[in-house]
Amino acid sequence: MMNFVLPDVESRMAGSQEQQPQPRPHDISGQSWYPPSVVSSPSASRPSTPSSSASSSFSMQRHSDRPQSPSHVSPAEAAGIIVLLKDKSVDELRKLLSDKDAYNQFLLSLDQVKIQNNLRDELRKETLQLARENLEKEPQIVELRNQCRIIRTTELAAAQEKLNELERQKEEILKFYSPASLLNRLQENMNKADEESETLHRQLLDREIDIVAFVQKYKRLRTTYHRRALTHLAAKTSSIG
Repeated sequence: MMNFVLPDVESRMAGSQEQQPQPRPHDISGQSWYPPSVVSSPSASRPSTPSSSASSSFSMQRHSDRPQSPSHVSPAEAAGIIVLLKDKSVDELRKLLSDKDAYNQFLLSLDQVKIQNNLRDELRKETLQLARENLEKEPQIVELRNQCRIIRTTELAAAQEKLNELERQKEEILKFYSPASLLNRLQENMNKADEESETLHRQLLDREIDIVAFVQKYKRLRTTYHRRALTHLAAKTSSIG
């Protein structure tokens, strides 16, 4: 629980020292649950004088001019606390300094603290509600996890196998139509046409075919050969270049 500094307590207590005897600093620090730096400050251990009041007012003004750290209250909040404290008697202020329960009760009565406590309670309720909803969805999560496991072991395995087969076919097609493969097949067909023309020439020499049929077939075979040879040379030249 955060501790608000109770402004105006010391000045109220200092103003009442003309009527009541002041306890020694070590007596106050022994009874109060505040840190010694707060309870046994010089302004609380000596009577209020005009010069000390002016010095205290000046030091408070300089302190208010300093940039506020995140742990300090804002000037507006401090002013609201001062309004609540100015109507309290010296005994009530002393009790706030020495009685932790009284201080906590006063602290919980502040609007700023009430707002923070309400916000904390709302966040706690929302967190509990989200936790309940997550617990209610746990059976669905388990069911979905089981379905994913089944899909991974059955459908995914089949799909992976089909994908591997398609990848293999793709590699074969790319290899079949690669420039090097096309050049090799073109060379093979070119050699085949050359061999057929040589075979036909031997048949003519052996008088196994007449001259008319020889001329027609031989012309067709040599035309095919030279066309393939020129295509092979052009493709080979372009690939090298």
